[in-house]
Amino acid sequence: MSEPGSPVVVRALSKTFGKTRALDNVSFEVRPGELFGLVGPDGGGKTTLFRILATLMLPDEGSATVLGRDVVKELWEIRARVGYMPGRFSLYPDLTVEENLTFFASVFGTTREAGYELIAPIYRQIEPFKDRKAGALSGGMKQKLALSCALVHRPEILLLDEPTTGVDAVSRREFWDLLGALQTSGLTVVVSTPYMDEALRCQRVALVQKGRLLAIDAPGEVGGRFPGDLYAVRGTPRHALIGVLREFPHAVSVQPFGDTLHYSDARTGLGVAELTAELATWTSARGIHDFDMQPIEPGIEDTFMALMGGVAE
Repeated sequence: MSEPGSPVVVRALSKTFGKTRALDNVSFEVRPGELFGLVGPDGGGKTTLFRILATLMLPDEGSATVLGRDVVKELWEIRARVGYMPGRFSLYPDLTVEENLTFFASVFGTTREAGYELIAPIYRQIEPFKDRKAGALSGGMKQKLALSCALVHRPEILLLDEPTTGVDAVSRREFWDLLGALQTSGLTVVVSTPYMDEALRCQRVALVQKGRLLAIDAPGEVGGRFPGDLYAVRGTPRHALIGVLREFPHAVSVQPFGDTLHYSDARTGLGVAELTAELATWTSARGIHDFDMQPIEPGIEDTFMALMGGVAE
């Protein structure tokens, strides 16, 4: 059952390219005024889904509505009301910043001045370069210009496909600060990202892998879907420890996270002390004597890797 006024409703959506199932029976809804994230690696189906929602591609099966309009039957009504920013920089590199904004405003039958109030916080950051050609901007400035062009006609929903891929860390944070401000103002934002740290900035996320949705929840709640207990393990030499733990008969997953390894065991009901002693004996017998293990709460990345099959996939 759809929520009243849901700006995006997707039902059993599928798309195939040759033998590749890019989308496989995908269903979800986006709530009004929500910052909703699609999170997953390249090739997971995110771009295909965005192209369908932006009315640039037809689904093979299922249905989707954006702002209550069907993406197949009412595409022209959707296009006038949606701001879309594809993953690859798609503005005109030989036009200046100002010329790109003016052009995109004219495409939607408006002016740059009419939409200035909405884009002002973003545009002020690139205004010193207004006479510079878009192709000569830095990666972060290109993304801010693309976002300004997507907003200049004052859309009711914003679709952003991996907007910060290839952008430096500082520019990524600045860009997400802008998205947070837009969402706070009431604009619905749907964004895809391969970065788990960006997923934490969303109100809800859908984990996407091989064209399927693995889970949908608030980022802080996704960890609760982790199947079993999780432990942070330290030991030296670290590279050897990874291999030794993965050889342990009951290991489900051993993944490096920062300066620790995240370990999960196939068995349930074992106490921390019992499991620690068992693994310490196992690693010591294989030449690793510096070993420590502590229970931890699973995060979004742990859950994503577990749902997609972890090491075994």
